[in-house]
Amino acid sequence: MVGGVPEAGGAEASGRRRPAVMADVAVLAGVSHMTVSRVLNDHPSVAPDTRERILAAMRSLGYRPNTLARALATGRTRTVGVVALATALHGPTSTLLAVEAAAETAGYYLSIVRLRSITRRSIAEAARGLQERGVDGIIIIAPHTWAPQALRDVVDGVPLVAVEGGAGPLPTAAVDQERGAALAVNHLLSLGHRTVWHVAGPKDWLEAQARERAWRQALAEGGRRQPPVLAGGWGVRSGYDAGRRLLAEEGVTAVFVANDQMALGVLRAFHEAGVEVPGRVSLVGFDDVPEAAYFTPPLTTVRQDFQEVGRRALQLLLEQVTDGPREERHVVVEPRLVVRASTAPPPR
Repeated sequence: MVGGVPEAGGAEASGRRRPAVMADVAVLAGVSHMTVSRVLNDHPSVAPDTRERILAAMRSLGYRPNTLARALATGRTRTVGVVALATALHGPTSTLLAVEAAAETAGYYLSIVRLRSITRRSIAEAARGLQERGVDGIIIIAPHTWAPQALRDVVDGVPLVAVEGGAGPLPTAAVDQERGAALAVNHLLSLGHRTVWHVAGPKDWLEAQARERAWRQALAEGGRRQPPVLAGGWGVRSGYDAGRRLLAEEGVTAVFVANDQMALGVLRAFHEAGVEVPGRVSLVGFDDVPEAAYFTPPLTTVRQDFQEVGRRALQLLLEQVTDGPREERHVVVEPRLVVRASTAPPPR
């Protein structure tokens, strides 16, 4: 220490590396201190390539902005709350990861509450807790029919977005479930199958309702008989049980299953009974889980772009954070049919 000023390299000499500050980011990115500040505050005047260069410099330096100081100055914490079902199901888990990736790209942190059971009380407690933490907005990933309204009932003054929330009380980002189901059913009908059986998901899930509704509509439009729906629960075992029930039915040549995990269970039941897929029965799933291409046979299924859903959900929320409440918007992401070896024309 000389005259009250730390000697050069004092922190480094003691073996401790000082935390990176905004000036370090500016030097590494080759921009001004003000430009870094604009990126931190989501100012629209920064060019995309400059913004990405600054974000890369932040990551390289391990820079952590002073969120407390910024919150006092702007009234924002740059933290987004997420209420999600604690599950290993592919769809909700993939959506949460996508929201997390989008938030990181936008320079936001996530405060996540995972609920073991989705009830009005658990949603209310989660929402109140997130508000107490000062989040700038809340995204709910709980695709039950009543969940978006339950969240809106207990939150006031904080932007809200629902993922797969239907055209209900909140802005939503969702895959077009009905379009995906129609692609699946029409694919099977185009191969020459007289009708298509359906293994459905849980009745209180919006996705399950939409897929069943589209299945019925596609058959009705084609003038085809609607077989009875077989209820499932998203898991492999429920698909296996549905497969065993299908074995007792006459004339089953095509089945649309509401998700890939249940489709795997149906495949197992058919295999045990010596029913060849697609030799005797064609099968289509939904989700395109990473394992679907490695089922025996590889599964024809409907792919959902969860990355795009997560990105659009965060975008909807941040638009409200920046510009204030807007009229309700429902962003729809298109699905895609992935044809593999589990579908073929019916046996003759």
